[in-house]
Amino acid sequence: MDGSAHGSAQRQEFLTIAWEQIHLRSIFPFQYFSIGASLIPFIEHNDANRALMSSNMQRQAVPLSRSEKCIVGTGLERQASLDSGVSIIAEHEGKIIYSDTDKILLSGNGDTLNIPLVMYQRSNKNTCMHQKPQVPRDAVLISERLVYGDIYTSFHIRKYEIQTHVTSQGPEKITNEIPHLEAHLLRNLDRNGIAMLGSWVETGDILVVIIQKREIKVSDKVVGRHGNKGIISKILPRQDMPYLQDGTPVDMVFNPLGVPSRMNVGQIFECSLGLAGALLDRHYRIAPFDERYEQEASRKLVFSELYEASKQTVNPWVFEPEYPGKSRIFDGRTGDPFEQPVIIGKSYILKLIHQVDDKIHGRSSGHYALVTLQPLRGRAKQGGQRVGEMEVWALEGFGVAHILQEMLTYKSDHIRARQEVLGTTIIGGTIPSPEDAPESFRLLVRELRSLALELNHFLVSEKNFQINRKEA
Repeated sequence: MDGSAHGSAQRQEFLTIAWEQIHLRSIFPFQYFSIGASLIPFIEHNDANRALMSSNMQRQAVPLSRSEKCIVGTGLERQASLDSGVSIIAEHEGKIIYSDTDKILLSGNGDTLNIPLVMYQRSNKNTCMHQKPQVPRDAVLISERLVYGDIYTSFHIRKYEIQTHVTSQGPEKITNEIPHLEAHLLRNLDRNGIAMLGSWVETGDILVVIIQKREIKVSDKVVGRHGNKGIISKILPRQDMPYLQDGTPVDMVFNPLGVPSRMNVGQIFECSLGLAGALLDRHYRIAPFDERYEQEASRKLVFSELYEASKQTVNPWVFEPEYPGKSRIFDGRTGDPFEQPVIIGKSYILKLIHQVDDKIHGRSSGHYALVTLQPLRGRAKQGGQRVGEMEVWALEGFGVAHILQEMLTYKSDHIRARQEVLGTTIIGGTIPSPEDAPESFRLLVRELRSLALELNHFLVSEKNFQINRKEA
């Protein structure tokens, strides 16, 4: 029946009326979503929380040295790139007569257009914005090919600024007279202490603006377009990675438990359709809610493309009717096939700005909070790592009683014990056991006293087993 459901404003009843009587029609599926959500293929198969997570984390992606075009997209990638204002496109038809790292010369309409390119500019995320001329012609295991092939290598620029002040003795001066540094390290600096243009610098020389090349490493964060984020847990040699039936080693291994509980099934469709597109040399534009055309439209599309790829490449393992979308793969270390078939494919994976080089932190001793006398929080303050309720549960589950005691006493707010343990650690002595209560317990006693509750507590000494009453 050619009609539509229309809600009545009086009784909230749904009526079926003729299509011609409808005045407002929402026919474009992208109208429902933001630009970030519109870049997620098969979004209707994902849980809303994961779609929200993905659209937010796409803003945290860093530009790679070798970016690739996605095989499975939504068709809005070009528009998002143009609207960013960073991409440079030809304003009219013409012929590229020259291109280098600085500019592109476009000849057409009787004149020559000089298009300048951005070189080594710093973004507000401290990543490197460098335009390259292109003329048409939860734990994650990765292969070392992604490292040595610079597949996930990004460039980061950090800008160091310092302000000069006018003091009572006069204005501060910028100089190249830096104490405690050898003269050959300062040979490229002018009288203001800035590296001169055209200077040949070696490793360790003093510069002002530093560009850093970062290859992907263990503990870096990656994410797909379906909220399927993960941390690099291990980088295996290529020969140890699982390999397909044609001998191709895989690049990334994701945990299958990340799909059922999070209900982002769109990643499975993208993974399988990406494999078909790579074998058939096709790119797909998937609009949201393609199920409106027919039931199970997404699955039918993926299976039909896999079947065609299997026929054209004469690789029956690409589409096996017993378990479509999956394939038998082999352990690279033993050569034996895995017990169960595994989903294989090509997904679009982003490298995020959350990198271990910016987050790694350690502390031996440092500043403490005034009230709780516990270490401060935060990397910028040289603070400690928080051990909360759930972390204590994890340590209790493993039965590591001594580590748990260290976390809650020596490394936290047991003032006397942490002073003693620092000295004995330096001289290599035996670490003494704490014989009194930590400061957090004393704080609890004082809080109870403010409520007119007196708490008498007793401590049992391990040395002589005498019960001593302690006053907080």
